[in-house]
Amino acid sequence: MRAIEISQYGKPEVLKLCERDIPQLKAGEVLIRVLAAGINRPDVLQRMGHYPVPPGASDLPGLEVAGEIVDGDLAGSGFKKGDLVCALVQGGGYAEYCAAPVGQCLPVPAGLSAVEAASLPETFFTVWTNVFDRSRLSAGETLMVQGGTSGIGVTAIQIATAMGHRVFATAGSDDKCRAAERLGAERGINYKTEDFREVVKSLTGGKGVDVILDMVAGDYVPREIDCLADDGRLALIALLGGASATIDLSQVLRRRLSISGSTLRPRPMAFKAAIAQQLQARVWPLLESGRIKPVIHQVFPLEQAAQAHALMESSNHIGKIVLQVA
Repeated sequence: MRAIEISQYGKPEVLKLCERDIPQLKAGEVLIRVLAAGINRPDVLQRMGHYPVPPGASDLPGLEVAGEIVDGDLAGSGFKKGDLVCALVQGGGYAEYCAAPVGQCLPVPAGLSAVEAASLPETFFTVWTNVFDRSRLSAGETLMVQGGTSGIGVTAIQIATAMGHRVFATAGSDDKCRAAERLGAERGINYKTEDFREVVKSLTGGKGVDVILDMVAGDYVPREIDCLADDGRLALIALLGGASATIDLSQVLRRRLSISGSTLRPRPMAFKAAIAQQLQARVWPLLESGRIKPVIHQVFPLEQAAQAHALMESSNHIGKIVLQVA
């Protein structure tokens, strides 16, 4: 099969088209003939040598795919050969065939293309587990999303808005702020020209927000603590702004704040399968009704994976970047 490999750690051009054997399946896995694969920030980090591959996972990049089940362990899954699915995988997505745990497969939502479906798993699994499971965003509560026009951002805005929550989102330009608002954010906040603490306090009558989804960390963290409501929760999912922060722990104690962090890739299959079940029950109907829509910025052919990575690193995109594989 054709695939994209990381020939060495470095810039996007280290991504090279290669020939690999079709994956050998393990118990509980299915083989997917890949039609499209989503690109995510962890793929970039892996290419740069900053995101280790878990033991036993493919060294090929790619954490989400959509395509046709052609083989595998289907007993009790509800799937059959020929079904179109999208799946969260531990690696190997940038290829014509990919092995996926059957519990991490979801049917392609009715009305969506393979390209659209390939943009879903990584961000939807991440948002659901961090915002709704770990941070327990509940009825009547508010959410702030850092990086509102990233793949994670457009997903978080749409899911939370569709479930009736007020959402605020930061972005790096006025155009991106308006894009976040078109997706459902009540207010896009330009972090280059505005202080998100002041804006959030103003919009919430001084209370602050209940949950913040943050992929920046670094010096954002003390400012985020300032604009959390009492009993507020901060969910860290990446460290784009740095791994160190100085915070006022007295606020954490006095106002009963919670700070959590998580990475999805190393979690066990059973954990991810449970998320898949929640998504199918709670979020897939919103996709099929059109209340949530995939946001695709650009589609590249498989052999142009390097150009796709360069676009992601530029941050000049809104939503997801996808590779067309077949």
